[in-house]
Amino acid sequence: MSDVLIPRPASTIMPLRDGRDGVEVLLVRRNLNSDFVGGAYVFPGGAVDAGDSALAGRVVGLDDQTASQRLGLTTGGLAYYVAALRELFEEAGLLLVTGLSDATPPSDPAGLARWREDLNARRCTFSDLLESTGLGLDLRGVAYLSHWVTPVGPPRRFDTRFFVVEAPSDQVAGHDEGETVAHRWMRPRDALAAAATGAITMILPTIRNLESIAGFARVEEVLAWAGSPREITRVEPRMAVRDGATVILLPGDEGYDPVD
Repeated sequence: MSDVLIPRPASTIMPLRDGRDGVEVLLVRRNLNSDFVGGAYVFPGGAVDAGDSALAGRVVGLDDQTASQRLGLTTGGLAYYVAALRELFEEAGLLLVTGLSDATPPSDPAGLARWREDLNARRCTFSDLLESTGLGLDLRGVAYLSHWVTPVGPPRRFDTRFFVVEAPSDQVAGHDEGETVAHRWMRPRDALAAAATGAITMILPTIRNLESIAGFARVEEVLAWAGSPREITRVEPRMAVRDGATVILLPGDEGYDPVD
């Protein structure tokens, strides 16, 4: 099938925090005018950029060989982790960094906001930001969660790796007023209930990833489970027509046939 779009590598990250009544996850709402899941509540994320693979020297806690092994790749795995942290800062304003040499991680909200504004306005790159401050991306607390591929059919397809991380307690999350137009901290069960009633819109990968962590009481439990040796399989839904309606099939469902 030569006309089938090849999925673009992408990363999505689920920022977590311990709330009064349990684990909470940050969801951002996609701009209604977006040509990909406009209006849906998702986790911060996006496509892996060429520049992400060039930041190996400014990463703490992980190298490409280990990252690639975790993701089941021969090489290039570290770029997915870098992309996840870049998108987290661009879309949600949370910057996971640590000092290199004598550099000190930022604590000034106004300074963080200016860096983010410059980055989103393309006045600088993520590499520029890190090099000018002497900071390194902190991947020590990032755990690989799942692997989803957009089904054949939509105008855009992504081969997406999902990650989880504890949000920095000294920073305040916020949407970017561009790609994302709202944000909410929610318990996974509350988010799932809101989606079930139609109060918010969520796509299947978001729902399934929320379901996977809904039973945990604390962030440390989620990270311990996600970071434990687990088999993570590639999930690629299929779209089919049943009785005149489009349905989504998952591996194991009746009628699910892989695309050649």
